[in-house]
Amino acid sequence: MKIGIAVLRAVIGLLFLGHGLQKLTERFGGHGLAQTAAGFESMGLRPGRQNALAAGVSEAVGGALLTAGLATPVATGMITGTMGSAVYHVHGSKGPWATQGGWEYNAVIAAAAFAIADTGPGELSLDHALGIERSGWRVAVAQLAAGLLGSAVVAALTKASAPAPAASPGTDMPAAERADT
Repeated sequence: MKIGIAVLRAVIGLLFLGHGLQKLTERFGGHGLAQTAAGFESMGLRPGRQNALAAGVSEAVGGALLTAGLATPVATGMITGTMGSAVYHVHGSKGPWATQGGWEYNAVIAAAAFAIADTGPGELSLDHALGIERSGWRVAVAQLAAGLLGSAVVAALTKASAPAPAASPGTDMPAAERADT
């Protein structure tokens, strides 16, 4: 029996479960939903609560499913989606290297999710035990597409529902736009 894929699933899954719970609760050194929402707002992710909730649920549920090896293509898609959102909203403009705030880490996690979806969750998984294991390059491409599409949909929905920034006193121009001029 090969245990490498189970170890990979457990490490990524448990860390993502914890990372999601940090956003949703004050567990594992997290700040909870209210402070995460405020942080998201400060980064321009509006409305902050909906974005924080989407990220936290995707990370926590995706991590739990991945750890168990249950609905593995769904789990990897959720994790890929959160990594896509992180690159799009935060890291993409900073280049590849994590030392500069770039997307290197996100790419590694997305590649690992792709590899898990391609190879399957392995014998030590609920998918295998229940006889519902799905894997292969088509599954890997599908989870990648679903994750990135989900990320794009959340971005579009939250952007569409976000209120416009308030204008600064004495001008019709929002403060964020004034800072750019």
